[in-house]
Amino acid sequence: MKIAHLSDLHCLALDGVPMRRFLNKRFTGWANLRLKRGSVHRAAYVHAIAREIARRGVDHVIVTGDLTNLALDGEFELARDVLEHELGHGAASVTIVPGNHDTYTRGAVESRRFERHFRRWLLGDLPALAVDVGGALWPLVKLRGDVAIVALSSAVPRPPFVAAGEIGDTQMAALARVLAHPEVAKRTLVVAIHHPAVQPWPRIKAHLEGLRDAPGLLALLADVPRGLLLHGHLHRREQRSIPTRTGKLQQIGATSASLHHESPDRMAGFNLYDVDERGLLRAEAVVFDPAQTSFHTESIPKHV
Repeated sequence: MKIAHLSDLHCLALDGVPMRRFLNKRFTGWANLRLKRGSVHRAAYVHAIAREIARRGVDHVIVTGDLTNLALDGEFELARDVLEHELGHGAASVTIVPGNHDTYTRGAVESRRFERHFRRWLLGDLPALAVDVGGALWPLVKLRGDVAIVALSSAVPRPPFVAAGEIGDTQMAALARVLAHPEVAKRTLVVAIHHPAVQPWPRIKAHLEGLRDAPGLLALLADVPRGLLLHGHLHRREQRSIPTRTGKLQQIGATSASLHHESPDRMAGFNLYDVDERGLLRAEAVVFDPAQTSFHTESIPKHV
């Protein structure tokens, strides 16, 4: 199976949004856009990447969160338009998870904005094993050939300047049931989540930006013999090997699909993986070149 992995689209739509919608955490996000993010995240890159994925004829597409910037309806509509009209894949062959920007405010979570806009993409093959988290069933499982794609939601609303994620006890218990299911256990596991499980951050940074229950996730994955743990959040391509009791997992991050950056490890693009019953066969990054409006292939940096 050939899988395309993109992340952190950060679709932005501020036209017609009244100022009262910014009298919450969005004010800090708006300030960040004015000072920095608006100049480096470019919507045109997202459209170019979606068209390139469609052109390459991959089997499945995984989007690891932060489809929006401030969790506004207009932003969800823009992201949905990309999924519907430019990726070249129906909902059954696209897996998406929310990121912290998709649950930016409590209002976005309480109105179930992410779930309302992406409901067609949130239908899995083992719903009886999942639990309701914010209006959708997680873990979301899609059984595809030799691969079991298991999507997790780590997106929770946080105060300003906090972007940490959490899976939660009920979803973690559901994940244990999913991993024990024979249709999942016999396949190569591909976990999709926004926040990385392994990241060597200082303690304070990990508390503010990391996955707070990462140890619990890693404990559940300790008996998995092979597979991938795909994430976004860092706006950087990187690859880490995670030993398990019977083999290893490859944790691989994708950069932001809209990010303009000097570093080839951070410049907008997507990752490609070849996976079969033996595990990961090949992983590479497809990097966008805005000057030539073309793409080229790079290796994904490996970290210890």
